[in-house]
Amino acid sequence: MTTWSEKMLQVLRRMNNFYSPGSSRTTCLRFEVGGEQVGWVPSKVASILSTFPEVFNPPQGGAITLCQNLDSYGRRSDAVDSVLQSLRREGLLTVLKGWRNEKYEVMPRFCDTPLMCMERSATSLFGVKRYGVHINGYCQGENGELRMWVGRRSMTKQTYPGKLDNLAAGGLAAGIGVKNTLIKECEEEACIPEDIAETARPVSTVSYTYEDEEGVFPESQFVFDLELPPEFKPKIGDGEVQEFYLYSMDKVKELLISDDFKPNCAMVVLDFLIRHSYIQPDTEPYYQEFVAGLHHTL
Repeated sequence: MTTWSEKMLQVLRRMNNFYSPGSSRTTCLRFEVGGEQVGWVPSKVASILSTFPEVFNPPQGGAITLCQNLDSYGRRSDAVDSVLQSLRREGLLTVLKGWRNEKYEVMPRFCDTPLMCMERSATSLFGVKRYGVHINGYCQGENGELRMWVGRRSMTKQTYPGKLDNLAAGGLAAGIGVKNTLIKECEEEACIPEDIAETARPVSTVSYTYEDEEGVFPESQFVFDLELPPEFKPKIGDGEVQEFYLYSMDKVKELLISDDFKPNCAMVVLDFLIRHSYIQPDTEPYYQEFVAGLHHTL
């Protein structure tokens, strides 16, 4: 019988499968912009990119780079976007069918100046880092016990439809800061007014890299804890969530390992359980593995 701990470990391994033996990492090309690595390009994507010699140099020394004349944020962004638009029209890459019209910044590290921006749905083709904000919404009962708000994603969501999710979450779009994204997502997804959303505390980041048939996904989520007044109830906003539930921490813990929970959101809740001492090193054999699995350097 597989224990809770083993199942949780499996979720972490799956979300970090790019680092495991036998992953495509050995055959990926480094994506370099301005002399710095910003991503990993799967070999099948690299061969498609080489049909656009006016934008991409032929792969060399294990890396794929942009042509010399693409030497500014604007030029790089426009040139790559025109390639993506043309690939989207050809319909060869299924991931581009989910075109979002939302741009993500591309840079080696979060603290670096962005070198270009790229359509969100295309980022996995280049394995560029994606950043987001996830909010653990919880409240205290009369006996001091914590309970957590969990959302169920709408069936029309492009990714993980109908799965359980954090109270609110969203990707960091180009030019929008972490705090503004937090306030925007709280308002849009759960109708949480700004004066309450502003009390959310930044507590952690959760970082991992996984791969699937759509590419490489290095992601880092800025995690916030938001204690809500006991009488407050989140409401459905933009329709990205179909329902909210208020669960005991034991119930949430049990749900994390079910197929019902979106895996990266399960990681965000696992981080909450560790920080709030629901998981302790004396009673959790995989405590070290959990902490390491939540914080893989991208």
